[in-house]
Amino acid sequence: MARFELKLPKMGESVAEATITNWVKNVGDTVEQDETVVEIATDKVDSEVPSEVSGKIVEILFQTDDVVQVGQTIAIIETEGGEETSAPTAEPAPAVVEAVEKTVETAKETTQVNFADSDKFFSPLVKNIAKEEGISLQELESIQGTGKDNRVTKNDILAYVANRGNAQPVAPATQPKAAVSQPATATKAAPVSVNGQDEIVEMDRMRKMISHHMMQSIETSAHVQSFIEVDVTNIVNWRNKVKNAFEKREGEKLTFTPIFMEAVAKALRDFPMMNISVDGDYIIKKKNINLGMAAALPSGNLIVPVIKNADQLNLVGLAKAVNDLANRARNGKLKPDDTQGGTYTVTNVGTFGSVFGTPIINQPQVGILALGAIRKVPAVIETPEGDFIGIRQKMFLSHSYDHRVVDGALGGQFVQRVAQYLESFDVNRDV
Repeated sequence: MARFELKLPKMGESVAEATITNWVKNVGDTVEQDETVVEIATDKVDSEVPSEVSGKIVEILFQTDDVVQVGQTIAIIETEGGEETSAPTAEPAPAVVEAVEKTVETAKETTQVNFADSDKFFSPLVKNIAKEEGISLQELESIQGTGKDNRVTKNDILAYVANRGNAQPVAPATQPKAAVSQPATATKAAPVSVNGQDEIVEMDRMRKMISHHMMQSIETSAHVQSFIEVDVTNIVNWRNKVKNAFEKREGEKLTFTPIFMEAVAKALRDFPMMNISVDGDYIIKKKNINLGMAAALPSGNLIVPVIKNADQLNLVGLAKAVNDLANRARNGKLKPDDTQGGTYTVTNVGTFGSVFGTPIINQPQVGILALGAIRKVPAVIETPEGDFIGIRQKMFLSHSYDHRVVDGALGGQFVQRVAQYLESFDVNRDV
């Protein structure tokens, strides 16, 4: 017999940890190679960890809601063949302990709050949220954790933030525990229907995360919007002409989204100060143009997969990337790295008939573009022979941007450039 250490795999450069949400396999269960063992969640997406070998699970080192660092061993699988190791099973592997200790020390050094004054362990993610929300160490220690060994999980601290104004007063740290009649908790009692007919539904995990991110964005960025109307008649006619041949040749549907993404990527090249993020008093100019595309899920929630290096893809490549990410989003097959690294986001509010919208910026980006519904409208058409009224296909572009670093001139010029690329679309181009 041989023992195989199943580790939390690398999930992208910007993903350092994940939360265990569900063990699909338990101790004593057999598992086949590539079969899912555990389900995990990052800040943006749920994912699965498959087994790299076939065998029997003999040890599980982390429990549901535990935060695990990339590279840590999460389970031991006993396989046929090889020599059995003498690794102890009563305690986590030394590598796991060392990784946890290293994470704790790193967090202590990098955070502004002196977590060394606490005897409790707080994950880096919980510390970051505490730092962003201005939660003191005294408050953090008062939160009743639901994780392993009463550890405070991400959901615990988000629930505390959501109900902070209604929380019980926190007793001083030096006050004896016996003097505290009712400790503050992170969980607010579920509301009760007054008339007995209203249905009370708790938000799911993803909706809580979306709620937190949206409020964080509103509190962080000074939102301002610019709107522009675009004539996309040529694009509509061209797509109608080539879409059947494109699908037959490529096996992919040609939607409007990749065409719009192409124009946005070009405009970001023209205006690189829209392809930035803000860190305190510093502006970070992004080298790559990674376009996020907001996608609605069957559950009603929202997720933003990212097209990496979108400016380097032709229209065929963009169409394939858009369709692949959209399909995997709907089927819950996105990987954590698929939602990381975005530098600018596009959302299609026209899918649901909206003419325009005022979208919230996807932090830490500084801009987001909403695509309105394409409509047939009467319009004045200018010709050398004079003006006349005709039927044109038009839509609105709604650009939300962060007024801390993007002024009206840049915000307006950027969305105007997107419109110019769309209106000058070459109807004779090949695809």
